[in-house]
Amino acid sequence: MFSRLGPWCHDRRRLVLALWIVAVVLFNGVASSVGEDYRADFSQPGLESSDGLDLLDEQFGGQGAGQTGTVVFQAEQGIDDPEVRAAMEGLLAEVAEQDVVTRVESPYDPQFADRLVSEGADRTIAYANVEMPEDVEFTDAEDVRDLILDDIPEVDGLRVELGGFIFAEFEEPSSELFGMAFAVVILIVAFGSVLAMGLPIGIALFGIGIGSALTILLSRVMSVPDFAPFLGLMIGLGVGVDYALLIVTRYREQLHAGHDVRESVQIAVDTAGRSVVFAGGTVVISMLGMLLMGIRFIQGLAVTAAVVVLITVLASVTLLPALLGFAGEKVERTRLRGLVASGFLAAVFIGFGLEIPALMGLGLLLAIATLVASIWVKPLKREVVPVKPKPVRETLAYRWSRFIQHQPWAATIVGAAVLLVLALPVLGLRLGNQDESNYDDSTTTKQAYDLLVEGFGPGFNGPLLLVAELPAGTSIDELGAVPEALETDPGVAFVSPPVPNDPANPTAVLWNVAPTTTPQDEATTQLVDRLRDDVLPAAEDATGLDVRITGNVAVNVDFSRVLAQRMPWFFVAVLALSFLLLMAVFRSLLVPLKAVIMNLLSIGAAYGIIVAIFQWGWLSDLTGIAPGPIEVWIPMMLFAVVFGLSMDYEVFLLSRVQEEYHRTNDSRRSVANGLAATAKVITAAAAIMVVVFGAFLLESDRVVKMMGTGLATAILLDATIVRMLLVPATMELLGDRNWWLPRWLDRLLPNIDVEGAADEAAHFDDDDPKPELVGSGV
Repeated sequence: MFSRLGPWCHDRRRLVLALWIVAVVLFNGVASSVGEDYRADFSQPGLESSDGLDLLDEQFGGQGAGQTGTVVFQAEQGIDDPEVRAAMEGLLAEVAEQDVVTRVESPYDPQFADRLVSEGADRTIAYANVEMPEDVEFTDAEDVRDLILDDIPEVDGLRVELGGFIFAEFEEPSSELFGMAFAVVILIVAFGSVLAMGLPIGIALFGIGIGSALTILLSRVMSVPDFAPFLGLMIGLGVGVDYALLIVTRYREQLHAGHDVRESVQIAVDTAGRSVVFAGGTVVISMLGMLLMGIRFIQGLAVTAAVVVLITVLASVTLLPALLGFAGEKVERTRLRGLVASGFLAAVFIGFGLEIPALMGLGLLLAIATLVASIWVKPLKREVVPVKPKPVRETLAYRWSRFIQHQPWAATIVGAAVLLVLALPVLGLRLGNQDESNYDDSTTTKQAYDLLVEGFGPGFNGPLLLVAELPAGTSIDELGAVPEALETDPGVAFVSPPVPNDPANPTAVLWNVAPTTTPQDEATTQLVDRLRDDVLPAAEDATGLDVRITGNVAVNVDFSRVLAQRMPWFFVAVLALSFLLLMAVFRSLLVPLKAVIMNLLSIGAAYGIIVAIFQWGWLSDLTGIAPGPIEVWIPMMLFAVVFGLSMDYEVFLLSRVQEEYHRTNDSRRSVANGLAATAKVITAAAAIMVVVFGAFLLESDRVVKMMGTGLATAILLDATIVRMLLVPATMELLGDRNWWLPRWLDRLLPNIDVEGAADEAAHFDDDDPKPELVGSGV
């Protein structure tokens, strides 16, 4: 199939390009008309917190189960000042009239005053809860937020801030353009060709364009969190450039070897294209493996990310051959005007990413001026002569491999020790979810959080909701054992009076409980467990109630615990799949075993760096990151993505090593030749992904920062310490045993060809160090 796919797309390149353009326009048009419905459903049937939410929905009309924001205000003269009271009651009444608002709890309502106004004679801080449906559109919530901010009363001494994630500031990510600028530079350095540089970026943009539209459509039928598009953009941009880079590199090698354009496209798709499909398929399978977790929020995240990768792979093996057909041999030629204009366009991307309009305008102006000036300025038309590549055995990569092979034990010990030291912080890993304290100090979200801490204590930012059905004939007055038991716990700061669902004929009751600690504090998790296991059982026996602890904090506690329990099974499944696939590809037991161990080391080191930066707060002065627990889904998502990407590099490197071993039967020479032949493309691909992923550290969203940091560090460690140090060292130590496989197992395993039909005449000449590139593996 692959041998025919490349020529088919090449011969029908206009049709293929037209179909992709139509697909981008069609999917984005449908997505725009339908609109998104992003939501993060953390509930899980069978958990106490989820059952409590169901009871709230059934008995209290969803009170506490929807999206809730807070209007926090402080008045120096006290909130009971007539002018302050009139202004705030008017604002809250205006909010309550909005169609999307289901309920407003005002501190001026006697029913809520006890818990919504700070204690003390001055009564200077209060807050109102603004409830909206669980499935509220983000744009609708944003309209309510803007209305409040626009209509804040102008009263001396009055300060109003908005709290809660539903009212949090949202900034469109722009760091992908910053990463794109550096991708332009790296690709030009790697290819020495402006046209060859543009092809991988174009493929990434097509994949992201369709993948983002499909993410919006999927949000209408699945629980997809609002940061899924940014995660898809991050992954799609990285793998899109990476996969296209590998195929274009192979295509150019075939042109250098004397093939025409059509033959070069055929060989590139039949070799590098196979590896791209194999690596991309591994990422997709790893992502879809998260469906087994049985959690709707994770399932939506997994499907959308897998769709983006799938679309990017399809673009790489269909659209890219068509574009190569248009480019032809021009991909090898670059004029000075193109290099200069590309540099200025990179400045435009940086200007977008850093929000510097002057840099954007100047870069674009200079790029256009360069192209116009080339009409009259002859030097700008001059073709840039590419630097003649060194013979492979004179390259730094070849000499490095030989150096490592002379002291393999030292290289193995040093490389493993570095990764293990970086992974040590994982021992202190604490899974959880961020709260408003992780926002920047300048945001109204963080300032609202700080006001609540000042007026009520840290626990009021994450109250617990206790809900129970009332047995027939039970009155509210008979429930005193529950608040009495709660108040004895040192972790409880406040317990509200019981709130019946119907004062005349109550069938259910709830209590608001404020902890003494913040929502993401480990002590709050311990409080939830203590209330369930030790404090409430006796009160339940005394009252005949079945009290369920719910609310956002309890849901996060239960969600984190379930995910942590199921995550090892996911890891084992992905590891087993990777081992079996690599064993089938390379017909070896030790090669896939080493690959699994090394990938675990690099991912473990990336986890350790994330814990140090995001949980312990290292480098917080530089990064501006407030310490807190690690998002519960981050380790799993990182594991799936990085394993697929590292599989990519593993296949490209080891397939060449294996090819050389079969030809020479010399394990030492095959490792050196294989590393030298693939080092440049692997280094360029890894550098692009490190920059693209690392650029997301510039974003304000802590989750996006965390994911970008994890991906960037994992890829960096994999491409350096693992590929350039541990792989040659361990393969040297094992020698011919690298390729050992029992005969009975060899007969059972399927044959998976990820190399395709390379030209058998293309090998290293043992007498002449100059390589022929036709059959270079990848």
